[in-house]
Amino acid sequence: MRAILTAVALSLALPMAACSKDVSEAQSVATIAADGATHQFNVEVARTKEEQARGLMFRTSLPEGGGMIFPFEKPRIASFWMKNTLIPLDMFFIRADGSIDRIAENTIPESLEPVVSGGEVSAVLELAGGTAAKLGIDETAKITWKDGK
Repeated sequence: MRAILTAVALSLALPMAACSKDVSEAQSVATIAADGATHQFNVEVARTKEEQARGLMFRTSLPEGGGMIFPFEKPRIASFWMKNTLIPLDMFFIRADGSIDRIAENTIPESLEPVVSGGEVSAVLELAGGTAAKLGIDETAKITWKDGK
């Protein structure tokens, strides 16, 4: 009887665990070309409104060379905040042509202050805070990514 109850409990828990995933399982490779160098990052793709709202909240670290990209259906002014985001991030606001509109470096963990693009963007790439400075990436760089659909 105990084995049956355990099996039933596990069968109910597994679908609930699957529903509680933080982000999409979709992965992408984001490439930043800057000053003749190319840097690649394995990023999670936040496609849905729910995934984009959660973003990197509650994470205590990012894997080396990891991050998250937020693609938008159409270009728009983007505004993010760091509520419940526990690590500093560099946010790259990307125009439709892959050029960088703005880089917000080392955003402040858990801040409610909006971090806003300078103009309309088609995506935002979030990487570990300090990445732009460490790799010498500025607004003259270009960013591309492969859609991991």
